[in-house]
Amino acid sequence: MTTHASFDYVIIGAGSAGCTLANRLTEDADVRVLVIEAGGSDWDPIIQVPLGWGKILFERLHDWGYFTEPEPHLNNRKVECARGKVIGGCSSINAMGYFRAHPADYDRWAASGLTGWSYAEALPYFKKTEDWEGGGNPWRGSGGPLTTVRNKYPDPLVKAWFDAGKTAGHPFTEDHNGEHPEGFSMFQSTIRRGRRCNTAMAYLYPALKRTNLTLWKKTFALKLVIEGGRTTGVEVARNSAVQTVNATRSVIVSGGVINSPQLLMLSGIGDPAELSQHEIACKVPLPGVGKNLQDHISCGIEFERTSDGPFVGLLRYDRIALAMAQAYFFGTGFATEMPGPIVAHLKSRPDLVQPDIQFLTRFVPPESQPWFPGIRKRPKDAFMCRPVVLHPTSRGDVRLRSADPRTHVAIRQNFLSTEEDWNTFRTGFDMVREVAHQKALDPFRGREINPGAGVKSRADIDAYMRRTAWTVHHPLGTCKMGVATDAMAVVDNELRVRGVEGLRVIDASVLPDMPGGNINAPVIMVAERAADLIRGRKPLAPATL
Repeated sequence: MTTHASFDYVIIGAGSAGCTLANRLTEDADVRVLVIEAGGSDWDPIIQVPLGWGKILFERLHDWGYFTEPEPHLNNRKVECARGKVIGGCSSINAMGYFRAHPADYDRWAASGLTGWSYAEALPYFKKTEDWEGGGNPWRGSGGPLTTVRNKYPDPLVKAWFDAGKTAGHPFTEDHNGEHPEGFSMFQSTIRRGRRCNTAMAYLYPALKRTNLTLWKKTFALKLVIEGGRTTGVEVARNSAVQTVNATRSVIVSGGVINSPQLLMLSGIGDPAELSQHEIACKVPLPGVGKNLQDHISCGIEFERTSDGPFVGLLRYDRIALAMAQAYFFGTGFATEMPGPIVAHLKSRPDLVQPDIQFLTRFVPPESQPWFPGIRKRPKDAFMCRPVVLHPTSRGDVRLRSADPRTHVAIRQNFLSTEEDWNTFRTGFDMVREVAHQKALDPFRGREINPGAGVKSRADIDAYMRRTAWTVHHPLGTCKMGVATDAMAVVDNELRVRGVEGLRVIDASVLPDMPGGNINAPVIMVAERAADLIRGRKPLAPATL
């Protein structure tokens, strides 16, 4: 094993947080930063073209290939847990949704004692990240690295869904990331000039033009080097050799909700009893490492469409190939949009402080594969709406299977393990059906494909949920941010790992609980604010709300 030259900061993971940190830390010209990424390049056209997302997800391209352990409340099914193994991380394989969640989420964190994380304090960093197509205003940012746009999917079903939501008694909002986050609205995406705007495009590649930033791809972090109570570097496997890289100021772990706790545990940071099972000496006893895992869960209610919308015809082999090429080379055309244009954030009860249910739509048939006469039959068109439990109370964990860094951890999501989550899920299911049967959707709605009109009893609906519920791909919380009195907290409010110097964790694993929406934007916000904390800069002034 050899020792490589030192850097000021070593960032482990070129995902959403890692790319953001790499850019901001290297704004200081006298700082040398190394970014280590286990995956390869993000220049696959399937990543770059928005419509390629379905192929990425279902064929498990550019991800770690994780599955949970058998989920006891989901008929012991193993649920996939797609996490990005590529430059850009999950921002390179996600559905590009841009959601800040609800102000009450951040105010809840601040109320728990996490100073600096209220919505008023987070909002300036959300704005700093963003280049909103509608321009800057008190709620939205302009001129930031991350381009955000409103979905413009051309389908008359969009208006019908909005009308159905209104007649069912739900509000409408022009901007779910603005002043009024509750209600039905158009989906917003991180897309720039017709191509995916991941954190690699937004943050990393501009920073790589600087001489003080180094990127190592296909480099695997094996363990942290901890000496005398301080993290001094990281041991990595690169080019078929093992070497140690020194960090004179700090190591920043940004490997994500699964890999970050794994690396900490492999390095002797975690629950002593669990580490001893794998003959790992405990250097920093932190029982919360790997605990507090939580995720959004949903299921689909799907209907045949009485006549085809725009998607099915364009899915013909020759047309879809042309559309993908047009999007990749020119940033125009059908493939630059996601066919899931409607989202809603709704309250299951009027007394709630914030929405607890999200609706996600999909205006494509279940057999959404390219077709051509004589080769593959043209599919019957359909549309789906998925109710999402926004604030789950179920908790799972991530545990080592082995002291071998290349052995995948055991992931236990423990979905739907509380009656509270079941009740919210059931209510969301009923709310979707209520909206779907409004008069405005009569011209579009055919028979209910799944679960089927005959599935009416609570027991039958519950059985359908157990059989079909799946993740919305927002796992978080396994290196929880918390106050000093919280025994399960792994990092403090400045994201420093408790009990050891020179080590921070900055990624989705530090979020203490689930925001009410997709989590990529919150993770980038956290990294933006963390960069100021690391650099010793005064945080941006809180917004006046």
